[in-house]
Amino acid sequence: MKKLFNSAEAMVDDMIDGFVAAYPQVMRGRLDARVVVRRRDCKDPDRKVTLLIGNGAGHEPIAMGFVGRGLLDANVVGDVFAAPSADLILDGIREVTGAAGSILLISQHSGDVINGRAATMLAGEGGMNVLPLLMYDDISAAPPERRQDRRGAPGTIFIYKILGAAAEEGMDQAALMRLGEAVRDRTVTLAAAVSPGVSPLTGQPMFRLPDDEIYLGMGVHGEPGVGRVKTGPVRDLVVEMVERLLADRPIAAGGRAAVIVNGMGGTTQMELLTVWRETAAELRARGITPVAPMVGTYVTTQEMGGVSISLLEPDDEMLRLWCAPSDTPAFPAIQMIPEDDDR
Repeated sequence: MKKLFNSAEAMVDDMIDGFVAAYPQVMRGRLDARVVVRRRDCKDPDRKVTLLIGNGAGHEPIAMGFVGRGLLDANVVGDVFAAPSADLILDGIREVTGAAGSILLISQHSGDVINGRAATMLAGEGGMNVLPLLMYDDISAAPPERRQDRRGAPGTIFIYKILGAAAEEGMDQAALMRLGEAVRDRTVTLAAAVSPGVSPLTGQPMFRLPDDEIYLGMGVHGEPGVGRVKTGPVRDLVVEMVERLLADRPIAAGGRAAVIVNGMGGTTQMELLTVWRETAAELRARGITPVAPMVGTYVTTQEMGGVSISLLEPDDEMLRLWCAPSDTPAFPAIQMIPEDDDR
């Protein structure tokens, strides 16, 4: 498949150059850290706890599209589908960490975990106060009794936004860590892939799939999940996905669910809105009120076709922070749906 770039060696750097030129909220790192994207209007890091994450390129708009007021203070960008090195993450930590400390968000994939933990250790040895927060939510990666072994998936967006809003309001580092762990414990995600993405490095599809089958539980790098199902009305797929999500982390009738419907890169908004419609209907059929949805393409695997559904059972404070205003290149305004609205 054709891709639009100058060379495999330059594609990430060219992307970042274009990104910071297009959006006034962000800038390159100031400390000769070419792969660090940071907020242009960073608050005083001696007073505000800063949030940052390192991740491989190829999943945009996450995570550099979420850098800005009310969300991330910096993003360290690695090569395509590869975690940035510990030294590069350390550069990002140096960019934004002050006396108030920082939190390094780590989406649970082996390279991200190894390099992120090494970077926080190096930062600590250098006198910086940095805590790592592991994020995981993919129910297809491990059963409930081993949820700490799960992969990070699009439900981690709940942590980005809720912690980002709380940090913007002045919450201290220890309280932010507790809040992040609480959000993580209330979040589950399941994905369904209908067609492969093509690696910009190899030019080859990332997996093969018959036309009449859907991969259930596909990871963000094309990792296998829980199996295959036959194609059919999207309603049937959504019912199965919601059933699996709620079996893993039940929400009682009368409860609420914040919902992320995420496209993987090759899924149209028409399809995503249909998935949201069926998700909301299935939740309401179970006596659960869907609130504050986020529907769109945010965590991608190039042009992979498919969708993920993430559910968070928020308490009142989490929901308030989820809906708090932000100013980033890619994060949408989250709107509350009135709880008596049956749309």
